Amino acid sequence: MNMKSMTSALILTLAGATAATAHATLEAQSAAVGSTYKGVMRIGHGCDGQATLKVSIKIPEGVIAVKPMPKAGWALETSTGAYSEPHDYYGKSLSEGVREIIWSGELSDAHYDEFTFRAKLSNKLSAGETIYFPTVQTCADGTAEWVNIPLDGQDPHDIDDPAPGLALTEAGHAHH
Repeated sequence: MNMKSMTSALILTLAGATAATAHATLEAQSAAVGSTYKGVMRIGHGCDGQATLKVSIKIPEGVIAVKPMPKAGWALETSTGAYSEPHDYYGKSLSEGVREIIWSGELSDAHYDEFTFRAKLSNKLSAGETIYFPTVQTCADGTAEWVNIPLDGQDPHDIDDPAPGLALTEAGHAHH
């Protein structure tokens, strides 16, 4: 490989790395069906240089008993709603729960932060599937919306503003 093509390859690698870190992403991107999952949503920057004032995460079907972690200096709200079907949660039937988590505060564009929640991944979910957590950052003059879910067979890397995904593994085969 000559110097010119090495430089081009390096530039492409760096451009790819920049694009990848720009998204809202989950720290742990796989978890076992039936497990308790600690979701850590990573926010790497604001909207076009502006501070992030709000982060909202929509909770997909089959993710139950959600408990968001409070953040110092941020107001925390949840919106609850019915699940499409009841879920067994330690012998109790849960028919509704948190469907969206909203933190309001201020995160400078120059800073990075993480927004954390804990949830149970229902046994009704299927190993081998990916579930998505559409996430919206709201800034003073606009939003960064990480909400697009790939169609069946579509590579998530091929879509703009992909929703953060969690790959589901078989119970007892957690990958850390």
